[in-house]
Amino acid sequence: MKFLKKHWANLLLLMLIVVLIIPQTRLPIRIFVNRLLSFEPSVLEEQPAINTYQWSLQDLSGRKINFSSSKGKVALVNFWATWCAPCIAEMPDFQALYNDYGKKVDFYFVTNDKKQNVERFLQENEYELPVFFPLQQAPKKLIGQALPATFLIDKKGNIVIKEFGTADWNSEAMRKILDQLLKTTSSGNGAN
Repeated sequence: MKFLKKHWANLLLLMLIVVLIIPQTRLPIRIFVNRLLSFEPSVLEEQPAINTYQWSLQDLSGRKINFSSSKGKVALVNFWATWCAPCIAEMPDFQALYNDYGKKVDFYFVTNDKKQNVERFLQENEYELPVFFPLQQAPKKLIGQALPATFLIDKKGNIVIKEFGTADWNSEAMRKILDQLLKTTSSGNGAN
């Protein structure tokens, strides 16, 4: 009993390390920590315009689309993967946002994962997000060095939010940003 009282902190740390080593428990813990530490995405002070809308993608059913269909619209582009804990952590927020804004905002959840992994992930989590596979490289302004990478683009083609890592996408502040962007008119968009 004296041993436990004296070394309880060391035993707790050892148990935590063991739990983090086991693959079945490591991912859920990483997802939980990412959700716990996520903050609201912030609007960029300088909002660069995307250089082009020409970007071919393919949806889960094999239908080819072009990002140019989003020109003049508000669009949210998220690069993610099924093995990425920070990506998985923000998916419930994206699903809630998509449920409310899916008819007003163009959503693109872009991945290079295998189709079968993506379908299994969506089915297991009951997500109904529009997932796409890139058929060519994304426009230069939409290329990031990390996953997840999320870009919110206004009707004029300006990148309003550029976020790398987990964020709280279903916050009240994010919804206000989307509502404001949807109210503005599109004009002066120079992107092709």
